[in-house]
Amino acid sequence: MPDPMSVASGICAAGALLSSWQLRRRAVRAEAEIDHLQAELAAERHAASHDPLTGLPNRRAFYRLAATLLTDAAGQPLIAVVLDLDDFKQINDRYGHAAGDQVLISVADRLAGFAGDNLVARLGGDEFAGLLSSPTVDRRWIEHSTRRLAETVAAPIRLNGCSVRVTASVGLAPVSGPAQLTDALSRADAAMYQAKSLGGARSPRQLVDSAWLTEL
Repeated sequence: MPDPMSVASGICAAGALLSSWQLRRRAVRAEAEIDHLQAELAAERHAASHDPLTGLPNRRAFYRLAATLLTDAAGQPLIAVVLDLDDFKQINDRYGHAAGDQVLISVADRLAGFAGDNLVARLGGDEFAGLLSSPTVDRRWIEHSTRRLAETVAAPIRLNGCSVRVTASVGLAPVSGPAQLTDALSRADAAMYQAKSLGGARSPRQLVDSAWLTEL
């Protein structure tokens, strides 16, 4: 006949093991839930600051990140860029909105590749903005970079078994501090709309901030 004390001791040991196992399970579940909540929070933060279609920073994030970059630049000039696709509505009308979305994604990828580690964002619709560092503010460098940017966007895009080409109107302006950001973007935006008003006179359409370049 089993010793009652041994039986009781065994039951207590088994109970302790069971309790320890349950505590470990609860701890694992709690850690998994915390990881899940943190992932959801990170996803929400990313969604709040990024364009859902292209994955680029959105307008709000662009202004915040640009202000930080300009503060850290310690007065070193950066180049504010505003870019708008020409006659983008025709893409949607002819090929459909899904095709238009694909064009925007392709353009965003090209801009990101062109900018490298620099800031590029989608402001909305078919309008993009950037804040680019430059080794110099020489006129030739500015003109060369603007031409390269326009040509990068204008390269053919494969779409539904065919190839389409979209051009862009580009405006840019130098900016050396956070307080100048709004003014620089306004000047870049004005230059971009002036480029757009040129129609097909220049291909690909482009216009640097001529008012600033005359001062160099």
